[in-house]
Amino acid sequence: MEMLQLNEAQLGAWVGGLLWPLFRIASFLMIAPIFGTQLVPTRVRLAMAFGLAVLIAPLLGPMPEVESLSLNALVITLQQVLIGSSLGFMVMMLMQLFVVSGQMIAMQMGLGFASMMDPANGVSVPVVSQFFLVGTTLLFLAMNGHLVMLEVLVESFYAWPVSASVFNDGGFSASILWDMVHHISWLFAAAMLIALPVVTAVLIVNIAFGVMTRAAPQMNIFSLGFPVGLIFGLFIIWASAQELLPQFLSLSEETFVFLRELEGR
Repeated sequence: MEMLQLNEAQLGAWVGGLLWPLFRIASFLMIAPIFGTQLVPTRVRLAMAFGLAVLIAPLLGPMPEVESLSLNALVITLQQVLIGSSLGFMVMMLMQLFVVSGQMIAMQMGLGFASMMDPANGVSVPVVSQFFLVGTTLLFLAMNGHLVMLEVLVESFYAWPVSASVFNDGGFSASILWDMVHHISWLFAAAMLIALPVVTAVLIVNIAFGVMTRAAPQMNIFSLGFPVGLIFGLFIIWASAQELLPQFLSLSEETFVFLRELEGR
């Protein structure tokens, strides 16, 4: 009975066929919203990444045949981590723009000091930001955004296959990475558009109190203006809550269309 003999090249190809997709998937899940939050333990994320790698690896083409402990193997590993982290960061910006928008609103309403610990990210954020983040997370799950997010990840293996070069013309190039970095400006622009109605309404209230102070200097503007501005700001948030779903749907489409355009190059 002949024993199965494996040389180093075959062993490296077998390991690389599962290990390199695992690096990209794990890097994505460590940063992407919902999966990358502190509410999901690290072991669970690694188990999910391993399960997805086992399912996706047979669908991919042949992997580069390189030695396991070589410089080329290190380059391929860094490439997968870079691609997975970049995709996860792009999707994470979709959720974080509502946190930035809530911070803008809270500062104008006088609720900047009213902060609480965000259990998902482990940082202190204003209460308004936490309200937006919880609402958009539930909308994201209800719209099957997590499935679309995983679909974009799988399609990245066909758009940017595993290669021995970090930047190449046929895959993940430096221009794509630059477009992702430049897309950060979209976060602040979109956050400002969401916060603009509340910020404008509170600004009008502050201007009205400024005129009243000039007309009646003996009026204590600090004791009267703060509660009125706070209540009016909460009213505007309640009145504009019905527009949260269309805005989130539009921003989600912009995010995933942007990623698909990058993958379609």
